Amino acid sequence: MKETMAVSKFEYPRLSRSDISAILAEYQIANVTEHDLINPTSDFISELYTRILVHLQFFVQDDNEQLEFDALEQLENPDHHVKSVRAMKLYNRIKEILVEPEFFLGALLNFCLDREVRMSSLSETVNEFNVLEEQRADLEVKILQLKSEISECNEAREREMPLVQEVDVKVKELRQTIAALNNQQMSLKTN
Repeated sequence: MKETMAVSKFEYPRLSRSDISAILAEYQIANVTEHDLINPTSDFISELYTRILVHLQFFVQDDNEQLEFDALEQLENPDHHVKSVRAMKLYNRIKEILVEPEFFLGALLNFCLDREVRMSSLSETVNEFNVLEEQRADLEVKILQLKSEISECNEAREREMPLVQEVDVKVKELRQTIAALNNQQMSLKTN
């Protein structure tokens, strides 16, 4: 790393060898013992990093094999370079393999743990969204029903409007008749 580059402020807890072994087993990435981490071989590290990168979907296994075949075709004696091509590809993926495998494995596994927490949190949000979406759909159905009922009421009101106007006219006539009869009664009383 160049001296002029800023150092990352991302911090994470260092995992112990037993924690690393447990996490690798839990996520079915690899079965690793503490002894493997204390005395790692280059083949062990290469295989483990490849498995972690495949698990994180940074490395696709099928693409890996095709790229190896394509790269080996370019060489005169491809059989002698199978391991070196894989190592170079892994090196290019990781960019720099740290001296302490726990540090790099801890960072990758912490990323796995963080991703799992975020994905479960995201799935809760998606579930809440789905519930709200169902509620919205139910409310839209109710709104359509209520609009239909309102429309039916408006149509019924328009159909009954001539009857209401006719009854209104009769009520006015009856009021006039009552007023005339009251006047007649008053005049009879005075007579």
